[in-house]
Amino acid sequence: MADMQNPHPEDASHPGVIGVGTDHNGVALKDKVVEFLRAQGLAVKDFGSNSTASCDYPDISFRVAEAVAAGEIERGILICGTGVGMSISANKVKGARAALCFSVSVAALSRAHNDANILVIAGLNPDTEDPLAIVEAWFATDFSGEERHLRRIAKIKAYEDKHSS
Repeated sequence: MADMQNPHPEDASHPGVIGVGTDHNGVALKDKVVEFLRAQGLAVKDFGSNSTASCDYPDISFRVAEAVAAGEIERGILICGTGVGMSISANKVKGARAALCFSVSVAALSRAHNDANILVIAGLNPDTEDPLAIVEAWFATDFSGEERHLRRIAKIKAYEDKHSS
């Protein structure tokens, strides 16, 4: 994960910073993820929630996805009960490529093949593999840059450009 280290950890808007956000269902897991990332020497911007009081996941996912798409943060991690709502809403933001990952292998493939820039984890799914192992695999995997994957991502970008306002 050394390539993601931020030389300015005090500056939470500097590229290289990882944004992490959750709804009320993932606060405890978000705190573990933030602690894990910081232990790896990464700068983290916490987008909340910091409460188990009910909140609306789109409010969090839009902020993280917009920050990623704008280059304000390098990558994002979102957590909610199933991960589905965060995935759907984050992927509404042009430039966001949010991947819901339940396993280490899918996390690695989401980076290698899809150049995912937002990792989504289900906080309440008992079938999800170790979330910190998923995070570690996601950060340890670079985009392959293979022509077929570049072509597919270009098609997604072209669609976004054509259909966004």
